[in-house]
Amino acid sequence: MGHGLVQALSGAGEIVRSAFASTNAANSLSDLARDLAAGAGDLVVLFVSPTKDINHLAAEADRLFAPARVVGCTTAGELADQGYSDGGIVAVLLPRSHFCSRILPIPDLSGYDTEALNDQNVRNRNEMIREEPDWASEFALLLVDGHSLKEDALVANLGPSLGPVPLFGGSAGDGTAFGPTFILCGGRAVTNAAVLVQIRTRCPIKVFKTDHLVPTEQRMVVTGANPAARIVHEINAEPAAREYARLLGKDSEQLTTFTFAAHPVVVRFGDQHHVRSIQRVAENGDLVFFSAIDEGVVLTLADTQDMVEHLKSEMHGLSASARPDIILACDCILRRMEAQQKQKTREISQILADNRVVGFCTYGEQVNSMHVNQTLTGVAIYPPAEV
Repeated sequence: MGHGLVQALSGAGEIVRSAFASTNAANSLSDLARDLAAGAGDLVVLFVSPTKDINHLAAEADRLFAPARVVGCTTAGELADQGYSDGGIVAVLLPRSHFCSRILPIPDLSGYDTEALNDQNVRNRNEMIREEPDWASEFALLLVDGHSLKEDALVANLGPSLGPVPLFGGSAGDGTAFGPTFILCGGRAVTNAAVLVQIRTRCPIKVFKTDHLVPTEQRMVVTGANPAARIVHEINAEPAAREYARLLGKDSEQLTTFTFAAHPVVVRFGDQHHVRSIQRVAENGDLVFFSAIDEGVVLTLADTQDMVEHLKSEMHGLSASARPDIILACDCILRRMEAQQKQKTREISQILADNRVVGFCTYGEQVNSMHVNQTLTGVAIYPPAEV
């Protein structure tokens, strides 16, 4: 972050432009707009460290980056020029020469019309196909209020209208404070909201999700829950925190955020597993989760693989046929906490920087019609053949 200076991201690609600034810099947004040459942009995505000036920042961004349109969210940490970062703004510009997009604001997650949203999604996609019929790649980016508890329902409701278009995204954050989180759209910073961006591009792309978890044979059944609040009261007909701790060979008083990161639980759907991370222990011994949970769900304890070697392998796979111009990513805050606990932050950061990964740390991740946790999801964007 330096002395508040805007920096081009190390190794940034030639097509998608990226830059980074401190939220404390006096002219951070105007410097970012200048350095990114925002006039050539179709869309600017901002990942912003929580700041008391978020409403002013949202309005200024819309003005300074015009005619490019702006979406974004607050973060639980940023993925910037040196990997993991805090206290900054990551700006990603998609140039009109290679991208066209449509923005669908969802200003009230408690009262949207699913049919109307899906109709608009279909219209937007058809418009972009007519606008750029020779461009073959499509994807969707979804940013959601990380405290809304509405991510699961939203991605499920949006799925039918997206058809074959892959979706990824993240839940906005508030650092490690777990306070209000904000979505940036239309010059405003709002809560209980989301924004869906549909993108068509001449660049080859690959939407991906990955985690370094391996399910064990240790299973447990949720026998008491409040699904709307993502709270589990009982596991195996015992108080939830006490039973989870017993299965780990611990006392429930020993449970911390680091415990949950190191000993996650997953649910199986067919031959795939999806993480259902625990956020905290409530005062009454309930377990509060980051994503949907319900009575009757079978949870499986998972072991963690080596984070560094796993991430190296995943990045190698994304670069097997061609090196991405950039990778836009959403990385769960629990992965970052695990890296800190295991003293692997520097190694993880180096891998992210070397592979041109930019984005933010989240309170949850979206991939297609699923809301998950403790996952890295994103899109690798590759140069088209003629570049």
